[in-house]
Amino acid sequence: MRTRSVALAAAVALTVAAVAAAAPDFASLQIQPYDPPKPAPAFSLPDLEGKTQTLESLRGKVVLLFFWATW
Repeated sequence: MRTRSVALAAAVALTVAAVAAAAPDFASLQIQPYDPPKPAPAFSLPDLEGKTQTLESLRGKVVLLFFWATW
């Protein structure tokens, strides 16, 4: 039982090492580097109670903007 565990661990380690050593060829995949993210512009929106919230007042918190429209 112990030899199976050691053999399995060795096989997993070799597989991980082989995958890590093979870096993807991004040029052949036609992947282009992206520009670094830019800060969001300053804006304000009403919250559910009607009070105006600014993006600056939420700095350091997770903000989820959910825009919904019908047309």
